[in-house]
Amino acid sequence: MNVSDAIKLRKSVRSYLDKQVEENKIDTVLDAARLSPSPRNAQERRFIIVRDSGKRKRIGEAADNQEHVSEAPVIIVGCAETVGRITMCGQPAYTLDVAIALDHASLAATELGLGTCWVCRFDEKKVKEILNIPEKIRIVALLLLGYATDPSQVEKERLPFDALVKHERW
Repeated sequence: MNVSDAIKLRKSVRSYLDKQVEENKIDTVLDAARLSPSPRNAQERRFIIVRDSGKRKRIGEAADNQEHVSEAPVIIVGCAETVGRITMCGQPAYTLDVAIALDHASLAATELGLGTCWVCRFDEKKVKEILNIPEKIRIVALLLLGYATDPSQVEKERLPFDALVKHERW
């Protein structure tokens, strides 16, 4: 599979098989995240891998009781150990860093036949308590990882190319 195929095939999976993800596949996904670009190469991203069913259940509750969060056999908690640097364009560098890393992870997972789902609806304070994350560390997103119950492709609803792309000016 090439990158273009992974981009086309990746979908948000909200139902997972009760099947463990192999350690080498988790490592491959995390290595893709590790190798991703980072603003100023600061590499502020950090990851917590959660497999414990009790912790996953509690994180699901902290994620507005979204059942698929608890159901996924692996939750990658995308964190940032940051000094709070703001990029010249005004964006917090750590959010860009973690988002780029998780995107690379999701594409690597797709290549390995794994499903993913980005989760940004969660109570950061509660997840920090569950995982004993220090106050200074920020959680940007959760990335669910596992084998989809339905691995079929989905038709993506996206704006047409011309609605998104401008040339030379707005």
